[in-house]
Parts: sequence; structure tokens; C-alpha cells
Amino acid sequence: MTIMHVDANSAYLSWTAVNLLKQGFGRDIREIPSVIGGNQEERHGIVLAKSISAKKYGIKTGESLFEAKRKCPKLEVFPPDFKLYMSYSNAMYKILSEYSPVIQRYSIDECYLDYTGSEICFGDPLDCAQKIKERIKSELGFTVNIGVSCNKLLAKMGSELKKPDMVHSLFPEEIKRKMWPLPIEELFMVGRSAARKLRKININTIGDLAVSDLELIKRLLKSQGALIWRYANGIDDEPVCIEEHTSQKCIGNSTTVNHDVKYKEEAYKILLALTEKVALRLRKTGYFASIISINITNSSFSRYGHQMKLTRATDSTSEIYQKVKRLFDECWKGDPIRLLGVSVTEFTEECEYNMNMFEQCNIEEYRAVDEAVDKIREKFGESALIRGTFVGSGNMMSVGGKISGVSGYKINIEK
Repeated sequence: MTIMHVDANSAYLSWTAVNLLKQGFGRDIREIPSVIGGNQEERHGIVLAKSISAKKYGIKTGESLFEAKRKCPKLEVFPPDFKLYMSYSNAMYKILSEYSPVIQRYSIDECYLDYTGSEICFGDPLDCAQKIKERIKSELGFTVNIGVSCNKLLAKMGSELKKPDMVHSLFPEEIKRKMWPLPIEELFMVGRSAARKLRKININTIGDLAVSDLELIKRLLKSQGALIWRYANGIDDEPVCIEEHTSQKCIGNSTTVNHDVKYKEEAYKILLALTEKVALRLRKTGYFASIISINITNSSFSRYGHQMKLTRATDSTSEIYQKVKRLFDECWKGDPIRLLGVSVTEFTEECEYNMNMFEQCNIEEYRAVDEAVDKIREKFGESALIRGTFVGSGNMMSVGGKISGVSGYKINIEK
């Protein structure tokens, strides 16, 4: 099997730069201190992407535009244009589709391509990857990195080795030389929290993790430990899937609050609102999520988060929210919160799992509630049914208390 991972370099900035040059803009913003960012007048004005020149000033993705401007007073700021970005993503996808019928759009700027069998038409995979890279640069005006290997994990890790505008192989026989010396944080699915725990037991590189005792890692990080131990050893059997509904790497939602959140109960309410929107979007795809993540940005604009791998994929609002609360409890440092986000990923079709009768009844009950809520909101609007948690006052018909462990709802339908 031969897999390619194609990743657009600094996608938002590059795509904006290409579009500006087409319109006659006098400079290539990739070559000057520049960022893509939001509204500077509001608190969600943060850096979404940065040029290499901006990076030299210490500007980081996710920090406020105010702070970025303080570091570099001559910084050029350009607004995001997601409609434009989607058009460039589609153009890249169209080129890739000429080389294989099996392509998975992992996110707006990343694709997996199953090259197995395409050698007959297009030759050696590394040579073909170079041709694809050059075609994208000459025809679309931006650069990509391409990783080539025998599975998705190694192809993705390969594409990250050195940027920009590069093709890298990372086959099993190259793992020890190319991947194992890398810091543990650079392994896919290893976040800050997991990296911190691993470093405490002197696991500092991917190679350290690969040769460590699996049972020890499982005790430390539970199911995630087994997953990342496999990844450190280059083991990944997930196929490249053509999934129209999962063209994004994840479904997520976040919000920047207009005041500092200092209490857990208030954070819970925000997380519940975010979870409801994420779970609704997930159910609309017809898929189930196996990984749940949260992210937090504090009042100093430092970002951190936490994630977990589920033993059973789900699309249930209540199940996801239970895990979201647990993730928040495990990672919140008690600092004032500016932004909260919830996301789900690793989408799968529904599978059969061994469950006891109590678990089965709970799941069926959750699904019945979700289905009823979705139907009411689809017919009467999102505000037609509001969780009692969010209701302060108003002329509403009340459905009080709890619905079998699920927060009660209040109906808000105009008569």
C-alpha cells in the first residue's frame, strides 16, 4: 500500500497572498511580516495564520492581534475569507483526483491520497509526489508538503518533517532515523497534557515512547496510551476513506466570552451550549465520533486543551457532554477563561459493541431525546427548545426537572 499526505503550507496566508497578487496587490504578503486575523476591535481578534517574517518577531498563532502588533508595529493584518479558502481547497482536490480515485479530504488544507495501483499509470510514488507538488505550485500559486509512506500515520508524519515545499518519504525502515529522534510533542495525537505526563517519566522523544513498556503507557494514559504507542512504532491500519460528510478533520465550535469566566459552573454552561451545536452537526452527517477534545484560552491568551479516545463512538449530546466536563475538570488550571471550544473527530459509521442491558437502555434513551429535540428545532427553529439550565425567565412552557439523567428542556414556541 502507498499513501500520500498532501498539506498546503500556511494555507490561509498563502491563499490570501495568491488572491491579492491576482488582484494587483503590489507585495507578496508571504514575504513580509503579515498575519491573517479577525476584528481588532473585538476580543476574538486573534492571529489565525502568520508569515515566516512574522514568526521571526515571536508572533504565535492564537495570540491577540493587539499583542502581535505590540511585537511588530508594522505588521500587516488581513481578514480571513473562508469562501476563498474553500475554492483553493477544491482546486487542490481536483488536481489530486487526477492521480487516484481514492482521496480523503482530512481538512480544508489536507488530503490523503491512496496511490496504491496508480504506479502503473504515473510511476514511482516519490517522483509522482514531486510532479503533484510542482503542478500545485505552478497552476495554483501556493506550495504544499507531501509525505509518502505505507499508511496514513507515517505519510502525515512525513509531510511534517521539513517545510515548506518539500516531499518526504517515511517508510517503516526509515522510522528509527527520521521519526524516533523527534520530540514527543511532534507525534500525532500527543497533546500538551500527554507530553507533560510522558516527560515526567523520562519519555522525551518519539523513540523513547516506541521502546517503552506498553502496559506502563496504558496505565499512564489509558486508551490514548495504547494508540500513541502504536503510532510511535509506525502502526496504523486506518484506510483512506472517501467520505463526503467528513471532509473536515473535525466538527467543532468555540466561543470567545465578553468577560473572564472564573467559575466552573459558568464554564459548564458554555461547554453545554457548544456541545449541543457540535453534536447536532455530527448527527446531521450520519457519522459517530471516537475522539472528543476541548480547548481553553485564558485571559493571557495562553492556550491549552485535552482530549480523549472513546471505547465506543457516539453522536449523543449527553454522552459527549459528560466527557467534555470530565476533560475540563482534568485540564482547567483555574485561570480566568476567555475562550472555550469543543470538537469531535475520528468519524466512523455505527458499529456494534458489546454492552450490558443498562448501557443499551441509556443509549437508546439518549438517542430518543436527541431525535425529538432535533426534530423540534428543525421545525420551529433553534430557540424553540432551550435547556432549563439556560432559562432565567420568560413566558415559556416548562418541561421541568430531568429527563432520565439528561438536563431538562423548556419549550419556547410562539402560540
